[in-house]
Amino acid sequence: MDDPDEKKDRPTDSPDLREVKRVWGPFEADLIKNFLGSHGISCVIRGRAAPFVYPLTVDGMAEFKILVQEKDFEKARDLITAIPSPGGEDGPSENG
Repeated sequence: MDDPDEKKDRPTDSPDLREVKRVWGPFEADLIKNFLGSHGISCVIRGRAAPFVYPLTVDGMAEFKILVQEKDFEKARDLITAIPSPGGEDGPSENG
């Protein structure tokens, strides 16, 4: 059963949601969601395919969008940009 307090803190389908990042798999999307949550930013993940059925990355089939409330957008973008990339760079080179 859902915790009423958890629902209260979650963003809803409102016009103030803004895409902060687009990724190509459910694992990266969950990682970013949990990272933002640990910094007090609630987010919503929207995907174009059912996760784990066919983990395809062809033609956007595994595309996931991370949406945050407008008031949290700048902070979320800065936090995501600061995440070190696996290649050893300072952060992701792509925007959004």
